[in-house]
Amino acid sequence: MRRVKRIMPLLALTVLAAGCGSAQGPSPLPSPSPAGPPPGVSVSLAQWRSDEPVHALQVAVRNTSETPVYFADVQLVTESFKTLPPRRADAVIGKTERTDLPIPYGAANCSTGDLPELRPATVVAHVATGSQQPHRVVFDVPHPDPLLTRLLRDECSEFLIKQAVSIEFGPDWKESGKVMRGSLVVTRRGPGEVALNDMGGTTHYIATPRNRPMGVLKAGEQRLEAPVELTPGRCDPHAFAEAKKAFQFPVRAAVDGGPERVVIVTPSKPQQEGLIIYAMAACGLGS
Repeated sequence: MRRVKRIMPLLALTVLAAGCGSAQGPSPLPSPSPAGPPPGVSVSLAQWRSDEPVHALQVAVRNTSETPVYFADVQLVTESFKTLPPRRADAVIGKTERTDLPIPYGAANCSTGDLPELRPATVVAHVATGSQQPHRVVFDVPHPDPLLTRLLRDECSEFLIKQAVSIEFGPDWKESGKVMRGSLVVTRRGPGEVALNDMGGTTHYIATPRNRPMGVLKAGEQRLEAPVELTPGRCDPHAFAEAKKAFQFPVRAAVDGGPERVVIVTPSKPQQEGLIIYAMAACGLGS
C-alpha cells in the first residue's frame, strides 16, 4: 500500500508539455461527457485514523495494467455529502495493489427527524495515459459503501442530538491525586427531553462518569451538569507524540426516549493543553 502526496514525474511533465505549461500543473480540458475508467484502473474509499479529525479520506487507486496513469485531481460526488472542489493530486500511478490519494470530504447532508439513507457515490477525476490530455473520468463507488455509510450515520446522529442540546466540557477541571475531575455541561437548544447515557474514553484517556446514566435534561430545564473523571489510558512517550484522536470523546445521548446517538465532544485547546500536562505528570513523564 502506498500513500501519494504530490508528485510530478516524467508522465506528468509530458502532459504539461502537451497542455498550457502552467506552473500550477495541467489544466484539465472539460469533456462533453465523462469517459470510462482506463483498463485495469479502479478506486475505492478508505480512511486512516489521522484522517478522521480533519474530515478527510483516501481515494485508494488500484492499477493492474502495465500502463501508468496520471491523476490530475480527484473529487468525491454524492448527494449524501456536500460536494467540495476537486483536490489536486499530480500523481502518476503505475502497476500497484493500492495507492492512496488524500481528499477532504464535505459535511453530511442531514435532516431533522431521522437518519438519511446513503445515496450512491462516485469519484470524479481528470486522468491521462501516455501523452493525452487529462480528461474527466467517473468511477462508480460500489453501493452502499461501508465507509460512507458509517460517516453519514455518525455525522447525522450527532446532528440530531445537537438540534436539541449542546454538550461541552465544563470550565472547571481539577486534579485529585492521579485523577482529573470535572463535568460535561448540557445546554438546551431545542425541544425534547435529553438523556445523557454514557461517555467513552479516547486513545489516551479513560473517561469514568460518576453516574450511569449520566443524567437527564428534562423538558423545561435549561442546563445539566454531569460529573466525569479522567485518567491516563497510555503512558508511553510515543503515544503522546503520535496522538491523533486523544481528545475526541464519544458521548451517548438520546432525545425523548429515541435511539441512542453518539456525539463527539472535544475540550477546548487550553483544556487539552492542561490535560496533556496532567497526564504526563500522572505518568511520571514530566520534566
